Amino acid sequence: MTEQSDSAASPAGAPAHVAQHQPGPRTMRSFYQVLANTAIANITSSYLWWALTFWAYLETKSVLATSIIGGSYMLLVAVFGVVFGALVDRMKKKAVMVLSSTITLTTYLLAGALYLSFPESVLVDWGGPWFWVFAGVILIGGVVENLRNIALSTTVTLLVPAERRDKANGLVGAVQGIAFMVTSVFSGLSVGLLGMGWTVVIAIVATALALLHLLFVRIPERGVAHVEGGTPKLDFRGIIPAVMVVPGLLALILFSTFNNLVGGVFMALMDPYGLTLFSVEMWGIVLGVTSVGFIAGGLIVARFGLGKNPLRTMLLVNIGIAVLGIGFVIREFWWLYALGILVFMALMPIAEAAEQTIIQRVVPFEKQGRVFGFSASVESAAAPVSAFIVGPIAQFWLIPFMASTQGQDTFGWLLGDGEARGIALVFVIASLVLLVIVLLAFFSRPYRQLSAAYAAAPPSLETDAAEESTETAIGDAGEGLRSSVR
Repeated sequence: MTEQSDSAASPAGAPAHVAQHQPGPRTMRSFYQVLANTAIANITSSYLWWALTFWAYLETKSVLATSIIGGSYMLLVAVFGVVFGALVDRMKKKAVMVLSSTITLTTYLLAGALYLSFPESVLVDWGGPWFWVFAGVILIGGVVENLRNIALSTTVTLLVPAERRDKANGLVGAVQGIAFMVTSVFSGLSVGLLGMGWTVVIAIVATALALLHLLFVRIPERGVAHVEGGTPKLDFRGIIPAVMVVPGLLALILFSTFNNLVGGVFMALMDPYGLTLFSVEMWGIVLGVTSVGFIAGGLIVARFGLGKNPLRTMLLVNIGIAVLGIGFVIREFWWLYALGILVFMALMPIAEAAEQTIIQRVVPFEKQGRVFGFSASVESAAAPVSAFIVGPIAQFWLIPFMASTQGQDTFGWLLGDGEARGIALVFVIASLVLLVIVLLAFFSRPYRQLSAAYAAAPPSLETDAAEESTETAIGDAGEGLRSSVR
């Protein structure tokens, strides 16, 4: 079907032709298929990305190198987030996902070619160009995967009934937790037992299988939704108005941006800290076991939802993260760190689901891709800033300082002794700053505005059941016949 402009609107403010299939059991089946395929793709990209991080640190022993790699990833997500969001709004969601998987597969094939073309001694020299070319190619494949994730957020609105979207977002978090558990275990084992070469081969095969499966996944979407008067071309002009029209939404994005400043600290230093306490094989297993928390957090949301005010839930979760960030490195005990990661992972999907549920409720469907993309760009821009800053600070100042007599005399009472006390000090400082900001946010005007806007907003993509009943019945019959044939 050709693309249409929005000449008419539904009562919820979405174009009438966008409400193509009233969300229900049939569209939920499509959602589960999309979610399963995205899980396969995310597992693969995470598997290779974690493996690259482990391999880089083990071969170079440089916190700075891992900080640059992690910061570069978030920087590219920030740069391309708006573009990805515009693509999601201007293309069918399945086409977006196929495009993402195709590009990722191409980059992984190129990474495999580079590994075969150079001795590993050349690739592990982080002072030379080929280390960064190899890491950069894998990085691009992982970044493009975010195009698929933005599309997944909009398919929740398209396929899931409004009253179940918070729980669907929790289910997304649980699936991501399963992916994290699988990849963290197998990445460590793969690098430790098979080496980086075979790890790349496994990623290529898995990505190809995910792409093949995606071709047989059906997303019931008749056309592409456009903002009234819009054109098929990429248009970035509507991004800021779409955010500013909702009171408090920009503040939510800015808060998440600051939260990612602290997240950049965790991103840069969590693996080096863990690899100080564990071997690479054991560290991968620890991450796999503790990622049960990620699954549990997602399942809690899927079962109980987020309450009447997801924004309040999100801020309470961030208070928990701040307190946790102070406590889980207070002593260099492996069990304390592992327990802290378990709780941290249980809290993260709750915060993610809260933000996504708010955007899906207060932003019209035809603008959600751009808003999710803008959110990803702005929020992700914070993490590389902190990662690029904290890497050198930890490497050249705090780690040597805490290893000295002066450092032990100053902070030994708080952090104890051990090899990674400098990294622990960074965690504590960042978490204290986060705690102060979250407490201030609770008393802010944007918090009250966005809470009120969420409560007053009509669900997106709701259609009149009487108008759609005949079409839905015919569609269900046709779908049942096609399913029988398949």
